[in-house]
Amino acid sequence: MSAITLEKLTKVFATGVTAVSALDLEVADGEFVVLVGPSGCGKTTALRMVAGLESITSGSVAFDGRVVNNVSPRSRDVAMVFQNYALYPHLTVYQNIGFALENKKVHKDERHRRIVATASIVGLSEMLTRKPRQLSGGQRQRVAMARAIVREPSVFLMDEPLSNLDAKLRVQMRAEVLRVHQSVGAATLYVTHDQTEAMTMGDRVAVMRDGVLQQYGTPRSLYERPANLFVATFIGSPEMNLYEAGVSSDGSLALGSQRLEMPEAGTRLAGHQGRKVIVGIRPEDLTTASAGARGTLTADMRLVEMLGDEQHAYFSIDATPFGGAGTAGQDEGLLATGVPNGVARVDSRVPVRAGERLSFTVDTARLHFFDPDSGLAIGR
Repeated sequence: MSAITLEKLTKVFATGVTAVSALDLEVADGEFVVLVGPSGCGKTTALRMVAGLESITSGSVAFDGRVVNNVSPRSRDVAMVFQNYALYPHLTVYQNIGFALENKKVHKDERHRRIVATASIVGLSEMLTRKPRQLSGGQRQRVAMARAIVREPSVFLMDEPLSNLDAKLRVQMRAEVLRVHQSVGAATLYVTHDQTEAMTMGDRVAVMRDGVLQQYGTPRSLYERPANLFVATFIGSPEMNLYEAGVSSDGSLALGSQRLEMPEAGTRLAGHQGRKVIVGIRPEDLTTASAGARGTLTADMRLVEMLGDEQHAYFSIDATPFGGAGTAGQDEGLLATGVPNGVARVDSRVPVRAGERLSFTVDTARLHFFDPDSGLAIGR
């Protein structure tokens, strides 16, 4: 039985705004599930309904099969870690961790045992006598996590707990959160707007947009088989290149003046010959090739970003890009000004310079196709 089950969970505010619409989601016991999406997509509202901090318009929240819609937050056996640590500045780490246990009148000896054990799990054993002002940001977040863990809840809810940390510390704390999760083993629902965080942490990831669940699956399935254009562009960095393309009778693709042979396209694009589709090309599925080689696209380099082991090569091709900031509706006039409409991830040892013309081999077996009207994936 799933530890958390959401069925048609909906929230409509008094203003008439629908924050969450008919959300169906299951989190298994011990599973780490991430809700991800842009700001305002409804992920935090959904989490607050699970916690009991937000009223439910319709639908249900169930823990281990028991509907808890009308159960108070205190009685739901959940622990929540917030974006701001919400520590008591006048209390020590020991006292902050044990605050909830003291309120619940847990016996002093049992309280001490649980506080010490929890502090060990999160690496705070040497800091129990310190006050929050004496701790770093990462250490304060550990205290917030310990305060949740010590209650031994059946469900953990985390609302962007790492967003206040600097980039390097966020990476370290991602591993720390997962280590703690594996030690505790409770079902966890984690909210973030950071797709990298979602992909590296989640056993499964739920992508939301405008209150609607777009796709729910493993990080690999979201990356390799996005259900629609939104998921395709939201997952992956740099984001997927999208172009309008025509499908010829032989299955080849026309991208502007260039043609891309698709020997395996018969099945994937069956019924789309002579029609327009949106083709998606991941930046990592483009590799530099010799000019005139088969299955290549020729591009004009516009900008190169060196990132150590790789470089992002921004280019222009004479195909019409689809969507994306600054690219929709781009025409030959804009291309002539040097505005890029694509990017490739290239090994840093490959010489790439702005202003030159390069050919890229396209891994056609890994291309993605979408219906231009519905935005849904074709042949997924």
